[in-house]
Amino acid sequence: MEKRYQVFVSSTFKDLENERNLLTQTLLRKGCFPAGMELFPAIDEEQFEYIKQVIDDSDYYVIVLGGLYGSLAPDGISYTEKEYDYAVSKGKRVIALVQKNPTQRDDDVRQLKFTEFRKKVSCGRLVSYWNNSEELASIFATSLEQTNSILREREH
Repeated sequence: MEKRYQVFVSSTFKDLENERNLLTQTLLRKGCFPAGMELFPAIDEEQFEYIKQVIDDSDYYVIVLGGLYGSLAPDGISYTEKEYDYAVSKGKRVIALVQKNPTQRDDDVRQLKFTEFRKKVSCGRLVSYWNNSEELASIFATSLEQTNSILREREH
């Protein structure tokens, strides 16, 4: 039986809700288990500690960047950036999908943080840039197939 991979999908939520839904559908069609905030149960546990457990249980991590920095944790860093940093620190395979020309923008302080975060995601790794939801879904499907192929080869 072929292994089914769990994939953690990370992004800001409200502005990329449609895109997240498309990626979740793609994962299900490809026989993968999606993991992300919209699938989290209501539990009595500190939010980021639970997120770290789900990332730990995932085979790889997908970061989707639009134009917003996202909800801030108490330390002033967005949850999306914290998730990314944690996944990288754990050596997770990362699929980075960055919107080429985002139309939504944050206030000046968050925009500066977002610009730095975008540079961090784009530096030292392969990144796919997307313009619209349909293009994102197509790019993601291709990236997912390539990543699955690489992981299967290493497992044999």
